Amino acid sequence: QVQLVESGGGLVQAGGSLRLSCAASGRSFSSSAMGWFRQAPGKEREFVAAISWNGDNTYYADSVKGRFTISRVNAKNTVYLQMNSLKPEDAAVYYCAAGLRLYIVLPTTGEEYDYWGQGTQVTVSS
Repeated sequence: QVQLVESGGGLVQAGGSLRLSCAASGRSFSSSAMGWFRQAPGKEREFVAAISWNGDNTYYADSVKGRFTISRVNAKNTVYLQMNSLKPEDAAVYYCAAGLRLYIVLPTTGEEYDYWGQGTQVTVSS
């Protein structure tokens, strides 16, 4: 069992930065692949970024590549999403997710993850 709690969302101007955190409880965190997803009003949930259990591998959606960075500190049971050069289209509720399965490649769909946080709102003003 893994419980996830996101924080760090808020209101930021276009071009600004935010760092989201996802704190996990449970002994499985250090062996979990972790992902960030987002969902804007009226839109489907979309993949943002993923990181392997040891942090060696990361993968990003094309829309955020070069602007967002996913990282993790297993000793703190925390995964981060550093978001720079934010655009109005980045506004959404951001969710972190944990996947406990064996993956050949990093999971990029919601169905591949096992646990989800409650989400944190990111608003970007133009």
